[in-house]
Amino acid sequence: MRLKLVSLLIILSGLSACSTTEKPTKNSDNVSNRSNALQNQATSAQSIYQLAQNRQGADKIQLLYSARDAAISEQNWPLLETIGNELELTASVDQIQNRLYIAFAQKQQNKNDQALVILQSLDGQLTQPEHFAWHQFLTATIYASQNFPKKAAPYFFRASETAAKNNIEIPQLNQNLWDNLKQLSSYALERLNRGSVIQQGWTNLALYHQVYAGSGVELDQAINNWRRRYIGHPAFTVLPKQDEMLTEFAPLNIERLVVLFPQSGPNERLGDALKAGVLAALDTQNINDTIFIDENLSTEEITAQLEEIKPDFVIGPLLKANIDKLANAQTLIDTPVLHLNTFDGERISLQHYYFALNPEHEVEQALEHFLAMGYQKPMLLAPNNANGQRLVDYFNLQWQRYSETKPQIGFYNDKKDMPNTITSLLEVDKSKERIKTVKALFRQEVENETRSRSDIDVIYILGDAIETRLIKPYLDVNVSTFADRIPLYASSKSHSKQIDSTDKGDLDGLYFTELPWMLDSQIKQHNLRQQYDSLWPEQVDISQRLFAMAYDAVSVLPDIRQLSVMPGNQYSGLSGKLSVNTSGHIERMLDWAQYTNRRIKSVQLKTQRPVPLFMQSASEMQTIN
Repeated sequence: MRLKLVSLLIILSGLSACSTTEKPTKNSDNVSNRSNALQNQATSAQSIYQLAQNRQGADKIQLLYSARDAAISEQNWPLLETIGNELELTASVDQIQNRLYIAFAQKQQNKNDQALVILQSLDGQLTQPEHFAWHQFLTATIYASQNFPKKAAPYFFRASETAAKNNIEIPQLNQNLWDNLKQLSSYALERLNRGSVIQQGWTNLALYHQVYAGSGVELDQAINNWRRRYIGHPAFTVLPKQDEMLTEFAPLNIERLVVLFPQSGPNERLGDALKAGVLAALDTQNINDTIFIDENLSTEEITAQLEEIKPDFVIGPLLKANIDKLANAQTLIDTPVLHLNTFDGERISLQHYYFALNPEHEVEQALEHFLAMGYQKPMLLAPNNANGQRLVDYFNLQWQRYSETKPQIGFYNDKKDMPNTITSLLEVDKSKERIKTVKALFRQEVENETRSRSDIDVIYILGDAIETRLIKPYLDVNVSTFADRIPLYASSKSHSKQIDSTDKGDLDGLYFTELPWMLDSQIKQHNLRQQYDSLWPEQVDISQRLFAMAYDAVSVLPDIRQLSVMPGNQYSGLSGKLSVNTSGHIERMLDWAQYTNRRIKSVQLKTQRPVPLFMQSASEMQTIN
């Protein structure tokens, strides 16, 4: 019975996955203690709800949240609807998330018309992918329950596409979608066999089951062909014999490889660094032919060369504009490809993968460490430009999924602006003003020392190597001597082998993420590193990182299909521990290092997948019950 309750909580957990409106703040220990004490007096959703009726403000809202979780556990759908309606009157509640809860409760009570009215009222307001995916899923299940499978199908497809693209887990989505497709005629399926690769994969699988329903051998062959074409598709979860399926994905045997790099124009130097990495990796691979093509050629020229070569796999292009160009022309649609950048458009083939030195990977890794350590009030320092703003926005978006506090943000325009930004964030300027006022009152010299704010418990620097070396001393002198030393962290941008060779600066104590290739103590291929340093002793940092990326791009090819269908598996490379997510993007886990006594040492820091806010409250309720 307990497992059933937990599964019900998980089913609804996604509805609150991306709430950007803060719950009542937990900054006051008194509020939390009062709410916990009241919850301990209650043994059911109804009793917690009754307690909430006698409270006001933050206490009441916290109890209503707890009652909502308990109502889901007890499958008390009328009470869940009542609680949702009451929370709807509270301005601080995420109204979109709350209305999705209400619609779910109404659906469970067969109040389908009322639920559809709520869902339709949310059209145009669903800016968060989690909200949109659940909205489409709930709408689809209502139409499916009313025996309108054709009407439900587009909603199911959109839910599946959004969930796959954003790594959103919606229990029962794939099975419900599959059951709905089996209700459609072959004519209806043919009309749906268009659109995204996710939709086409679902539709083709359903068509195979209808066309070959009377022939087991032909059906098996068709499904095997489908598996090879739609590697990593969500429908894999509804296919039988999953264990046998995995044996089909033995390491790829690549006879002929094409590599698309910029070999002309302003990015030619980047192409040279990538080419060096590919050539180094080829020494360890059984690939007979490797052909390099300039990605800056016209689409027609690239297409003609590919048709003549007929490669087994393609690496590249590097530049986003060229990835878009070839995607729009569908030049590579039937060829397995590992692009060397991210892709914002629709993935046109499940045989297409994307590998980039994405700084967002490092931001997420740092965030997970902060949460694992229990930090509550991070401060971010970033340059006031597009990249700095993008990374801060990404941190903020992810942080709000796991914490009710808001990070402190400081943007600096240049090195002259850094002191003012730091003193303002740490409120040192206010301390100096108070000292000045006291001195004016006494009209004599007063013994004093500035104090910084005490609630900041971790600082994350998103500047480059030069900026970090300027920021660190400002932080050292502006943190109050009365306060504990605030841990300082930075991304790999803060580290430069070139600068470190002559000046590590005053960086003592700073933690940072970095590619193993850039840390002497973490390199396993010592001979490769020695050869590289002898050939290119003055190579800039970006070239060294691109070399590692290209080396891994070739080395990971034999295992890339297995990584894509077995989430959680990792490949240890020069650029980090690599895994493939459901949208075909390679994610990286970097190493941690720290400046200690003007040297760099590798460190192991605690990092774990954080528990989202909605699951935190659910876990508390399970403990109470």
